Amino acid sequence: MKGAIANCRRSTHLAGRRSPRRVRAVAALLVAGSMFLGRGAQALELNSIVQAASAYHSPNARLEALYRSALLHTSRQAEIAPDGTAYVKTGDIPAEWLRDASAQVRPYLYFAKSDPEARTLLRAIIAREAKYVQIDPYANAFTFDYRVWEQKFELDSLAYTVILAWSYWKTTGDRSIFTPDESLALDKVLQTMQRESDHPHLSTYGHPQMAEGKGRPVGYTGMIWSGFRPSDDACYFNYLIPSNMMAAVALGDMMQIERDVFRNPAKERAAHLLRDQVRYGIQKYGLLFNARYGYIYAYEVDGLGGAVFADDANVPSLLSAPYIGYLSESDKYYQATRRFLLSADNPTFYTGSVARGIGSQHTADRWVWPLAIVMQGLTATSDAERRDVINELIASDPGDHLLHESFDPNDPAKFTRADFGWPNALFSEYMLTSYGSAAPIPMGDPHA
Repeated sequence: MKGAIANCRRSTHLAGRRSPRRVRAVAALLVAGSMFLGRGAQALELNSIVQAASAYHSPNARLEALYRSALLHTSRQAEIAPDGTAYVKTGDIPAEWLRDASAQVRPYLYFAKSDPEARTLLRAIIAREAKYVQIDPYANAFTFDYRVWEQKFELDSLAYTVILAWSYWKTTGDRSIFTPDESLALDKVLQTMQRESDHPHLSTYGHPQMAEGKGRPVGYTGMIWSGFRPSDDACYFNYLIPSNMMAAVALGDMMQIERDVFRNPAKERAAHLLRDQVRYGIQKYGLLFNARYGYIYAYEVDGLGGAVFADDANVPSLLSAPYIGYLSESDKYYQATRRFLLSADNPTFYTGSVARGIGSQHTADRWVWPLAIVMQGLTATSDAERRDVINELIASDPGDHLLHESFDPNDPAKFTRADFGWPNALFSEYMLTSYGSAAPIPMGDPHA
């Protein structure tokens, strides 16, 4: 098993057991959803996004077509539901992933300050995510009519929902998203993270795709246990360092929301305590010595001495640590980790004739993911590296002017997922911030 990374493909079945209390909570939340089952949803077209796409010009016709298609892609996946929320399909799978949806709409934050239509869409997406989290905080994907599509506990999914709400608030100054529903969702996030910080004693979660249905043994580290990676594959060791980095950022965001919006010092303190506990665990158990690179971050650990040294293209990844706001690009341990990740020493770094980058055990061996190539650009510190990233992304376009899940770096005509929203959104953000005039929108406040 290369790099000790397990291979479990994204599935579409429901998994896991629910308590009677959880079933009753789900039933209560589905009452509103049942009112619009079978009714059509309203498709979206945001004028500011359409205008921005049409206004973009490049001497490179392939880059121009790629960026225009990428920027417009999210609005083609989004629907306003009759209950006033917005549903964002991941692409060619008829479900909304909490992580994917939060990432897919992130470029539209750059338009939200001046565009009321973009604000309306983002508020509606945040409102739906709050309902999803209350239905089942262990689920990673849901349907338009509020059913659980998959119940794979992925720590980053919870973190993404908090970060999107915080980012919207800080970008627009609009506090109207912080409804009683949002407060209840934040409670669910915090309670679930607290429970999973001592998984062996406090949690009953299991899934048939995990080792022995419950995951491998772990020691206590202060970090939060995760069943699955952001690739939807089961963790090999269940303290997933990038997801804990993102959780630490989200808990910092939660601290600010509870303090400045909901005025709840008890919840602020609880989030603060868990955030500091997670940070301590990451630095103590996740930062390990490598003979060639010095101290670098492991991808997964078990708190018992086991560690995976690799990365996965899906975000959060180790490569994305500065992007998600856990540390700065200049951090010496991050720079050492980055050198390892973008080298042949990383068992998930692949090189072909037209592109090179990090892949995932979720797809074919030695195939590269555009998500990872874009993330390399977002964390690059030189113009030369950024240009290389653009050239590789252009080369990955098989002719439909979209970025896909993964591709053969020797033959981009071979790819997975004909329609996959996430990499197109991340590429849009890359273009807006690295080649446009937009300042990056942070995911959290490092001084919180």
